[in-house]
Amino acid sequence: MHFGYWTPVYGGFLRNVGDERMPATWDYIRQVSTLADRLGFHTTLVPELYLNDRKGVEAPSLEAWSLSSAILAVTERLRVMTAVRPGFHLPTVVAKTSATLSDIGYAASGTDRFALNLVAAWWAEEARQYGGTFAPHDDRYVQAGEFVEVLKGLWRETPFSFSGNYYDVDQAVLSPKPATAPVVFAGGESESGREAIASFADAYVLHGGTVEEAREKVADLDARRLRRVGEPFREFGMAAYVIVRDTEAEARRELERITTIDPASPGYASFEQFRANSRLDVELSKREYSVGTRGLRPNLVGTPEQVAERILEFERAGITLLLIQSSPLHEELERIATQVFPLVRQASPALV
Repeated sequence: MHFGYWTPVYGGFLRNVGDERMPATWDYIRQVSTLADRLGFHTTLVPELYLNDRKGVEAPSLEAWSLSSAILAVTERLRVMTAVRPGFHLPTVVAKTSATLSDIGYAASGTDRFALNLVAAWWAEEARQYGGTFAPHDDRYVQAGEFVEVLKGLWRETPFSFSGNYYDVDQAVLSPKPATAPVVFAGGESESGREAIASFADAYVLHGGTVEEAREKVADLDARRLRRVGEPFREFGMAAYVIVRDTEAEARRELERITTIDPASPGYASFEQFRANSRLDVELSKREYSVGTRGLRPNLVGTPEQVAERILEFERAGITLLLIQSSPLHEELERIATQVFPLVRQASPALV
């Protein structure tokens, strides 16, 4: 298992807490990125949102692709996984941008440090404001499949042509190509989403869940991908909000603080949009609303020993990349790296 984290493009992760001391600025993102690189974190997921779904639509947030380029330029080992939503991009342009970002990352380390997280989208209001397309649920996965087919085709061959329901490409040239094709992650929980992702993605990313839920999804998705393309997924990532404290009581007090719900908070409307426009396989609680992506569901809350043991359970369930949210990130990443990493390594040296 590798440890990763979410880049806080929206000034934090908590919908019930205003100022998390994580401003939505490049200066703060640079601080966190270089710290995580030094601490040995493997991957950062850079979410793509044009509106702020955590702090309210009028709150500041940063753009994913500009940030990704900058993060790659100031780090040496950290892999950057940039989210991309087909409704807002041309796949030909994303293929070109991705090849350049791969080159930026490769120059610092001699290894591929760029990946994509393809998101089928869920926020109709954002698409309306920014002119993105918002197809019906199942159609969004058809579009996503074509999007990835164009990406991989351009990364692989020149000239490349494609004709589909959403995209047409005629003898396109992409040069230079990435040294290695970026890993394409995707996530989806509906029957149609899982089936489509099994055919076009290289890796799967889960919302937070219990150990049992993670084990079921890993087994189900691997079986689908074996049937569709003849091999299992390369990676399984999972979102998780982490609270580590010296005592369990301290950790639980922090959990209570961040989950005290105010239905009038600015981010509550986007939560209801997410529930309305997604076909989730578990019911979201109002408590889980507090941090998004079901980050509290893995229950990585407690002492370093408790959190490390829980992480090992997820590793045994098949999770290979833990994508951490925590607040404030610059303090908590250091706490997790110094207090939890050694315990995980001691129990299973191959994990971190």
